Amino acid sequence: MIQKSLSISYEEYARREELEEKDKGLILAAEKAMKDAYAPYSNFKVGAALRLEDDTIVIGNNQENSAYPSGLCAERVALFSASAQYPNKKIIDAAIIASGSVFVVESPIPPCGACRQVFAEYENKQKHKIRYILASEKGKIQIFHGILDLLPFSFFSDYLEK
Repeated sequence: MIQKSLSISYEEYARREELEEKDKGLILAAEKAMKDAYAPYSNFKVGAALRLEDDTIVIGNNQENSAYPSGLCAERVALFSASAQYPNKKIIDAAIIASGSVFVVESPIPPCGACRQVFAEYENKQKHKIRYILASEKGKIQIFHGILDLLPFSFFSDYLEK
């Protein structure tokens, strides 16, 4: 047996004021999308905003459904929308923020496993890493450079080749 370890690097900021204007703007777009999320069952709203290579912003928010699991996460709503509307444009940055109706979200919320895998697919498809900005209501922000920092053992289509 060989014991191995994995190390992940990311940036952490205490307040939004520490960020560049373009990052603050992307978080604001995600926050606006979050407020319009349809989350009557969990009361947990999530917003996502993607910045494309030409600075186009595409938003998404979580959409719940009483016939669980028919809903969809904010991240995948944004990703699929960007792919449908702008199929040949690279996604450069993604901002994600969440809010609870009965509690304050104090720490950044990472994407669920399914969303991470979809992000992995899009990074692989566009041959370009996406920068992930995870924000919180309280101000703390984490920035990751590429999906392998969020999902280090991603499944890629290369595994399907003989």
